Amino acid sequence: MKISRYIYHLLAIAVIIVWGSTFVSTKVLINQGMHPDEIFFYRFIIAYIGIWFCGRQRLWAENITDEILLALAGIMGGSLYFVGENRALEIAQASDVSFIVSTTPLLTAWGAFIFLRKKQNTLFYISSLLALAGVAMIVYNGSYSMDINPVGYALALIAAVGWAVYSIAVKKVEDRYSNIFITRKIFFYGVITILPLLWINRHEMSSPASLIENTAIVGNVLFLGVLASLVCFILWNIVLRHLGVVASTNYLFLNPVVTLVASFIFLDEKITSMSIIGSIAVLAGVIIATKNSTD
Repeated sequence: MKISRYIYHLLAIAVIIVWGSTFVSTKVLINQGMHPDEIFFYRFIIAYIGIWFCGRQRLWAENITDEILLALAGIMGGSLYFVGENRALEIAQASDVSFIVSTTPLLTAWGAFIFLRKKQNTLFYISSLLALAGVAMIVYNGSYSMDINPVGYALALIAAVGWAVYSIAVKKVEDRYSNIFITRKIFFYGVITILPLLWINRHEMSSPASLIENTAIVGNVLFLGVLASLVCFILWNIVLRHLGVVASTNYLFLNPVVTLVASFIFLDEKITSMSIIGSIAVLAGVIIATKNSTD
């Protein structure tokens, strides 16, 4: 592996560290009374405004097919993903939702095989299953009780499928457009498609004045909007471009590991021997899968 490729692997890890920490920020905002849909809206509208300062050379893609692919990426990786995940967390156990969403790398690998003709070897799939087993150990954390909630599980699975489709859609257009342009279009279509839900649930939303007065809300919204969205989406699209859709997405297995540590530091949640074993399994699975990816 060339030294330059190591840089993109480090970028992927850096993005995952931030994204794994967003669980804590989102939980704080929900506890402060914010609606899940408005959290996503403020997160993406801040990112969309910010990205106009990075570059605005063109408004539209070269053709209608590419514009549709960019719209698909914005919907699947934006509004659909975050609405699905956040709504699932409202009605199902967080550990169950986290486990289902963590199937994204496997769904992406199969999607890349079907739509991009990207074949993987047997060891890749075995190591991915090892990482998935490690995720299960982390999110259940030694507790094996599960309250069945089909609606919550379905929403979480929709979120996982959404991110897989987003990754594949971006891969199809990345050679013809800059990372800034692709990311800006994703933010745009994410914001546009969340507006109907905001209107439907407008009576449950907080007033902007009350949000600005709360420093905890302002700080966490800025973290989600500027760092986790604006900066990290740009970096993630760069990672997708250089490492490939399958190898990049496999780093998402690390999300529960980061969340585990962040929850321990900021929420005083316990770390058990089961979660430590799970973290080791995740790290081993990601390392092996990344080395054996054919992207």
